[in-house]
Amino acid sequence: MKILALDSTAVSASVALCDGTTPIAVYTQKTGLTHSETLLPMAEAVLKNAKCSIDDVDMFAVSEGPGSFTGVRIGVSAIKGLAFGKNKICVGTSTLDALARNAAGLSGNFLAVPVMDARRNQLYNAVFEYRDGVMTRLCEDRLLSAEELCRELCAYEKPVYFFGDGYAIASKLEIPLKRTTPALLILQNAASVAASALYKYELSEDKSSFTDLALSPKYLRASQAEREEERKRKETVK
Repeated sequence: MKILALDSTAVSASVALCDGTTPIAVYTQKTGLTHSETLLPMAEAVLKNAKCSIDDVDMFAVSEGPGSFTGVRIGVSAIKGLAFGKNKICVGTSTLDALARNAAGLSGNFLAVPVMDARRNQLYNAVFEYRDGVMTRLCEDRLLSAEELCRELCAYEKPVYFFGDGYAIASKLEIPLKRTTPALLILQNAASVAASALYKYELSEDKSSFTDLALSPKYLRASQAEREEERKRKETVK
């Protein structure tokens, strides 16, 4: 199954074409340009270099959040546009699940801990355990403070690897078994998005639900505009 996967949930943008979980072509960049400028040209370049057309794609996959509100919306909109009218499988998957799959090449038993910078010393986070190469989710996607995450991870007696754009924050936490993550594994990788999406699809009993119309961004908290609107509403009520 050929999978075209996108990730634009943080500062870097990543596009991959995979055959199942095997990457054919991966294009990742962190240039400072907006994802609206780069994402579709990156997808076109990946397909062209792999000598594939959009019609050769069997599954369209995207990180649907959490992450940057704008980045998540751009990624979901881009994949919906690419898949529109093609009646192909479309899978939105957790950014955090995909980040944790960056750890698949590491050896031993350990915790893979994706952390995305949610500002105000908060992190989008989930915790995954790797045991003999098998990844198991230990909690749902969530929003919590760096201090809360530190207290939780200190209770585990296993090595801890961090992944994601919150790495600089998490790496400063005083956790006894914290390990240094290889630099190439820290940021989003669309090949991991493809692996996450394929796992989600194969596990599902209702495969007919994976359509472009069903794709939508997943946020763990309200946007700044929504929070401001709620603040004004409360002030009006007073």
